[in-house]
Amino acid sequence: MNEKALYKLEFHKIREKLANYAITDEARDQIKLLRPTSDPSEVYKLQGQTNDAINISLKKGRLPINRIKQIKTSIQRVQIGGIIGSGEILNIGKVLKTARLLKKYAHEEVMDTQLNTLGEYFDSLYVYKELEYEINRCIIAEDEFSDDATPTLSSIRRQISRLNLKVKDTIQSIIQSTQYKDMVQEAIVTVRDGRQCIPIKAAQKTSFKGIVHDTSGSGSTVFIEPAAVVEMNNKIRELISAEQDEIQVILATFSEKISFITEELLLTFDSIITLDIIFAKSEYALKINAHAPVLNEKKYINLKGARHPLLNPTTVVPIDVYVGSDFTTLLITGPNTGGKTVTLKTIGLFTIMAQCGLFIPAKENSDLAIFDDVFASLGEEQSIEQSLSSFSAQMVNLIEILTDMTTNSLILLDELGSGTDPTEGAALAMSVLEHLRKQQITTVATTHYSELKLYALSNNNVENAGCEFDIQQLRPTYKLLIGVPGKSNAFEISKKLGFPEHLIDDAKVFLQKENIKMEDILVELEYSKRTALVEKENALKFRQEAEDLKDSIKKERQKLEVSRQKILKRAEEKGKELLRDVEIETENILKEVRQTARDALSNIDENTLQSIKQKVHQTKATKSAELDKKIGYTKPKPKLLKDVKIGEEVLVISFNQSGIVTNIKNNKVTVQLGILPVTVKLDDISRSIKSGQVDKEYSKKQGISHNVRKTMTIRPEIDLRGMTGDEAIEAASQYLDDAYLSGLKNVTIIHGKGTGVLREAIKNMLRKIPHVASYRPGKYGEGEHGVTVVELK
Repeated sequence: MNEKALYKLEFHKIREKLANYAITDEARDQIKLLRPTSDPSEVYKLQGQTNDAINISLKKGRLPINRIKQIKTSIQRVQIGGIIGSGEILNIGKVLKTARLLKKYAHEEVMDTQLNTLGEYFDSLYVYKELEYEINRCIIAEDEFSDDATPTLSSIRRQISRLNLKVKDTIQSIIQSTQYKDMVQEAIVTVRDGRQCIPIKAAQKTSFKGIVHDTSGSGSTVFIEPAAVVEMNNKIRELISAEQDEIQVILATFSEKISFITEELLLTFDSIITLDIIFAKSEYALKINAHAPVLNEKKYINLKGARHPLLNPTTVVPIDVYVGSDFTTLLITGPNTGGKTVTLKTIGLFTIMAQCGLFIPAKENSDLAIFDDVFASLGEEQSIEQSLSSFSAQMVNLIEILTDMTTNSLILLDELGSGTDPTEGAALAMSVLEHLRKQQITTVATTHYSELKLYALSNNNVENAGCEFDIQQLRPTYKLLIGVPGKSNAFEISKKLGFPEHLIDDAKVFLQKENIKMEDILVELEYSKRTALVEKENALKFRQEAEDLKDSIKKERQKLEVSRQKILKRAEEKGKELLRDVEIETENILKEVRQTARDALSNIDENTLQSIKQKVHQTKATKSAELDKKIGYTKPKPKLLKDVKIGEEVLVISFNQSGIVTNIKNNKVTVQLGILPVTVKLDDISRSIKSGQVDKEYSKKQGISHNVRKTMTIRPEIDLRGMTGDEAIEAASQYLDDAYLSGLKNVTIIHGKGTGVLREAIKNMLRKIPHVASYRPGKYGEGEHGVTVVELK
């Protein structure tokens, strides 16, 4: 993109702010050269990198990057066999340490989320732990090496230390000696030419054995190295030279090791700098509360709550602006300092930021297009050197724009046609706008000319917009109203400031009728716009109230329905409890009838009793249905058995007993229940999973299990004495069914000893009952052969 637009839109200030969030100097330098790209795939990638960096940094914090310096020069020297200094080696050690920490950072992050667009940079980091640790162990700081760097260096430094101590002790003994008391000028040790010397009186220098290294300015003192320490100092000099030689060996060793991994180091350094730049973008986005724009390649811009990033965030007024969908040219009018230029700069700056991978300080889901280039003609373009007026400079700039632009460019024009005769300037401005409109180039322009406002009203793909101005407060509100042209408000402002009204009235006379009509249109449009906004706000308010009322009514209905269901359930349970009591009482009466008949040694018609029992069941079902109808309960219809066959064992739901199907006719089934044939409807039977097992779903609907009802009345034994063989078999069969359904495991059948005929008949019957697990004669104390103990499944 052209540098002039970047400068006019103050993108260099954004780069400076962004650079403050980078850690390394190299990253800061690259950020200050940052330029937008027009390649859509690259823009999407850059935006994805910033988004991933924000997500990761919110979880993990900032990247663990050290303040490393560039390594390119050092790498070039070792590649040609040169030796680099300790500071350069230390810097490479910091690069290696940063790479290791970043690898750890990335590894921990992978456990939580994918690195997505940043993965390639983390993968390009090379880690050499041994070399990193060795550098840190041997080199403490620039030109400062550890004593333990090598055994040789350690030995040399120990010797130097011992000799220095010996020299010091020797000199101290000379100074403190009475022999040299009169010779010593001052009892101190000084260093001359790297040698430890004693200040001796000039008159005594011939008496003091040693080497003269210096003389004081007055000539009264000479600095003499005592002869006793000359050899030791010479040895120290040799050791210091050996120390420097060993340090060169250390530097050469590290330089050689680094020469083997130069390409990896360069790639690692570049990846660190790239990550530093990406995470600087994420930090800047978080600082200015920015969001990712929704990018498109259709030249569509729709900014919501946009805040210029260079304005004070506490006072800036967010704007909503859109262009490129229903119209390609947006013409902004209004008073000076009303925010027209800020709107232009916001649109252009946001576009450049987005195409650099930066988030924008606007609401979420704000749309921005990817343009080939952004052109801006903003502010005064006067040039004394080139003898250009502001109008001439504007025309030169326009010529460059018209020459270089493409159909996918964004054009920003401030005060188009100003600086010359208003009539001619307005005509030139309209010709430029018409040229851009015909090519459907996205354009945003500002103006004061009423002719351009009329042009926008009378042409498709062009829309007016105005910066609102508060006449009462005499200040702009900085709100942008799209669809309503702005007014200069010159007459209103002058009148409010106390300008004579008769002069204002005279001024209006000089206006052409078209201009007066235009002002009337503006007033009417602005009034309509305000009225529409108020009506819209009221409509939204009423709609919200209606939604709240709807939710409230819905909640109340839900509460009523819950209460109703509870009442119905209690009524249903009460009614069915009464019906169960009737059924139980019927069972007890039938048993009493049988017992009475046995005591009287008379036969009873068991078929009649079963018929009575069936009628009771039917009466119960009828009453239950009536009760359900009264309380509003609808029993779900059971699924009909379509494939029931004669001879199949089924469960009769109303009797809760299993039997064998003997006949099927017209949706009615005859089921043999023991010795009693029963005809029921097809929907009154279900598939028998286990002979005699109660249908669980039916039991749930009845509110009480069949087992519970049976357990309340059944005994663990049955007495068949006094019955005929058929009576005994029928009673025992019925009893065993009830006992099985009630959950009893062991029961006793009392048949007496007698001739044994009844006992054999009972045994034969037990062999045929499927839910009998085993049976045996009674033991001593149980009744022996007079009873049969049965174990049920």
